[in-house]
Amino acid sequence: MFGIVRPCRHRLGEKYTSQWMAHLCGLCLTLRGDHGQFARIVTNYDGLLISILTEAQAGLGGAGRRTAGPCPLRGMRTASVAQGEGARLAAAVSLVLASAKVRDHVTDGDGVLARRPVARAARRVAASWDVAGARTGTAVGFDTAVLVDAVDRQGGIEALAGFGTPILTVTEPTETATAAAFAHTAVLAGRPHNAGPLAEAGRLFGRLAHLLDAVEDLHADAVSGAWNPIAATGTSLVEARRLADDAVAGVRLALRDAEFDDPVLVHLLLVHELRRSVDRAFGTVPVCASHQGGGPYQPGPYGPGPYGQQPPQGPYAQGPGSPQNPYAGGGGNPYAGGGGAYGGGGFGEGAPAPQPPRGRRGFWAGCGMFWLLCCTCKLCCAEEYEGPWSRKEREGCCRDCDCDGCDCCCPCDGC
Repeated sequence: MFGIVRPCRHRLGEKYTSQWMAHLCGLCLTLRGDHGQFARIVTNYDGLLISILTEAQAGLGGAGRRTAGPCPLRGMRTASVAQGEGARLAAAVSLVLASAKVRDHVTDGDGVLARRPVARAARRVAASWDVAGARTGTAVGFDTAVLVDAVDRQGGIEALAGFGTPILTVTEPTETATAAAFAHTAVLAGRPHNAGPLAEAGRLFGRLAHLLDAVEDLHADAVSGAWNPIAATGTSLVEARRLADDAVAGVRLALRDAEFDDPVLVHLLLVHELRRSVDRAFGTVPVCASHQGGGPYQPGPYGPGPYGQQPPQGPYAQGPGSPQNPYAGGGGNPYAGGGGAYGGGGFGEGAPAPQPPRGRRGFWAGCGMFWLLCCTCKLCCAEEYEGPWSRKEREGCCRDCDCDGCDCCCPCDGC
């Protein structure tokens, strides 16, 4: 599973964790029911937002649920899961975007996909997911061609992008795709007047997803020589953070203009958890108000705002000469020299260079690891596990968190 919105049960509370899990299981089971067991591997956290947005507008309550049988991911327990058009739209979007991800791995020759027979098989799988996504999308009135077109345009835009190209030019296809998906939830819910605000929220969410993925992959891409939008366009991390913060604020404002029957879970995920996703990517973690006086948030290193006064905690938050800052100092800096976007310098005198991350798994190896994580329940219950494809450190969706079970204050009206 992948995605930038990965909430913690302590922050959501029992009620909203149960709702979130209902949509997670609903998406997974919809994929299985409509497209077979293998399709369940495209389940992703961000796809749930489509289902959640649809239900929050329609106000279906218990009518949008069914009882599912035992599942290893739930410890062989039954559960109430989401169903209906929102789950099917989420499934369609997940299939098409997963297809694009597979084709991207094939193009890059990642792992075993560098072998022609495996690459051919992967292309057939991707093509079948495109067809399946289009079929499910048509069933709920959504034309997945807008997603396919965005994916097709992305490669050409990246090929033409260079130093000085605005990074928002690179993120535009992702923005367009997510805007269309978010807007269609308003149609499914019977609230067409919400389409405009939700399209804006989706556009900014797509921008944020693209930016955060680029930030998290920056060092690994530098080591492997893979294309990264931040490095390729010469965008500084300060500018990337500014754009990310603006996108979070824009999503919040757009949601205020939309009408929901039950807005709380949407607000928790697309305002609070989205903000935490930015903090996680840039290495600045907010402190709960119950642990620090003076209100929920304090002015942080990026000026007054909601991200908290923190000691630097991440690879991009350290000052010059810090042993944990891979972009401060002299040798070993892949972006050093000439006053580039990341500044001069290296790792600091006498400080060891960080170890490069292990390479990504290939598509089939990642699939095998995904099923292993499923069968051992690590996707749900582990505090941390290694992503099946990316090898990035992930957090189990039911894990304990570091908030000590505190009831974190919400600084927003209407929480």
